Amino acid sequence: MATKNTNLSAYDTTTIPNAKNFRFGIVVSQWNPEITNGMFQGAFDAILDCGGIKENIVRWDVPGSFELIYGCKKMTQSYNMLDAVIAIGSVIQGETKHFDFVCQGVSQGIKDLNIQGDIPVVFCVLTDNNMQQAIDRSGGVHGNKGTEAAIAAIKMAQLRKDASF
Repeated sequence: MATKNTNLSAYDTTTIPNAKNFRFGIVVSQWNPEITNGMFQGAFDAILDCGGIKENIVRWDVPGSFELIYGCKKMTQSYNMLDAVIAIGSVIQGETKHFDFVCQGVSQGIKDLNIQGDIPVVFCVLTDNNMQQAIDRSGGVHGNKGTEAAIAAIKMAQLRKDASF
């Protein structure tokens, strides 16, 4: 398990670019809201902790994790001044193959947005076997995946800025 001995919320602000001049979009799945809202809060707080400005963070909600792809695509098209987008979702294993199809579709869709677009889209979708694992990774014993995604978004925003000619 990748997060077993890792705290997803651990970062050193001295190694993170200042987020003051960056604009972020965060698309949040409404499915499993106790999990996704916790990850949103972790992402929001980390951006602010790294110098980000509250008014430079846009949040959109979508019904479920599968809809994150369309939400992120439309957000990148609607807000061309964004520097990075974070896709936040939670898919928990059930009794059917639905879990596999949703997880595969979302990961491939987010990958496609990164290949086809100019704005980095950070994958922050928990794919857990049970609710306790999701709780542990959305502000619980393993920290907050949203925090980790925000740090990745800040770094990708800086990379995008540095790579622009």
